[in-house]
Amino acid sequence: MVLPIDLLEISLNRDISLLLKDGRILNGKLVGYDQYMNLVLDDAREEKEGEEKRLGRVVVRGSNVVSIAIV
Repeated sequence: MVLPIDLLEISLNRDISLLLKDGRILNGKLVGYDQYMNLVLDDAREEKEGEEKRLGRVVVRGSNVVSIAIV
């Protein structure tokens, strides 16, 4: 079993996909995180209802993340 913090460590500077509690999907390059699993993504893109929106650099609160996948 892979622990979430271990997954984040090996995912640094790689593209990841986040599923958020509100159903949105964020894709981007993971450039940072903390012990609360707050995440910093570069070149983030939001997917919602088939549309894509470019967001740039974003900070995502860890409590809003449902799942993390390496793309």
